[in-house]
Amino acid sequence: MSPTALSLPITPEAFSELFPLFKAASPETLNTLHQGATFNECPAGRTVLMEDSWGNAVYLILSGWAKVRCQSGDGYVTLAILGKGEYFGEMAVLNESPRSTDVAALSRVELVSIPAQLFVQTLFKDPQLHHRMLQLMVQRLKHTQTRFQLRNKPPGVKMVYTLVGLADAYGEAKGNAIEIFNIPVSDLAAIADIKPTEVPKILDKLAARNWLKIDPKRNVIQLLDIESLRYLSKLG
Repeated sequence: MSPTALSLPITPEAFSELFPLFKAASPETLNTLHQGATFNECPAGRTVLMEDSWGNAVYLILSGWAKVRCQSGDGYVTLAILGKGEYFGEMAVLNESPRSTDVAALSRVELVSIPAQLFVQTLFKDPQLHHRMLQLMVQRLKHTQTRFQLRNKPPGVKMVYTLVGLADAYGEAKGNAIEIFNIPVSDLAAIADIKPTEVPKILDKLAARNWLKIDPKRNVIQLLDIESLRYLSKLG
């Protein structure tokens, strides 16, 4: 089901502030993309993009959390978690092929969508935007490589690495803590490459050390000691 389309609530200048992809884009590029963009809202639990659908737009997350997943047997496997500032849908647009994954909202998500043709035309008109996209693609590849290198590490190390990565990419500072969405156990287990039964055990141990706290009312995980967690993520 498609997200609900509304008028765009941000300025062209805000594009470069909110979305790392557009950090180096020219003012002309920002204005062009802003004029053609659409603002969308998607409630938690709804599929934003369907697997095997054709790429007709690139999406950027203005707020909220989503997961990238692919079908496996009768269910789905979560491949990645996305948060504020991230973009998706570009591979199907650039490859001119059906999507190989779908994206589902974990929380209420606000999205900016840019039509495929406009995105591609703008990408090749602005060398800085083109270069920035290549940089971000390399970052994603490096992240995938690191996850592969962690495959034989203890579950606790892999879990902490995942939490720290989410905090660095999408976390919001709240006092001395960094908050991330309280991601479902099955999704955390999938992206950390550990058994679902291990997730609560590890989170309880970290909470006992006062390194994190789960706030079920606000549906967030508070990382209380990010430096200790970062150190732990490099061990094993």
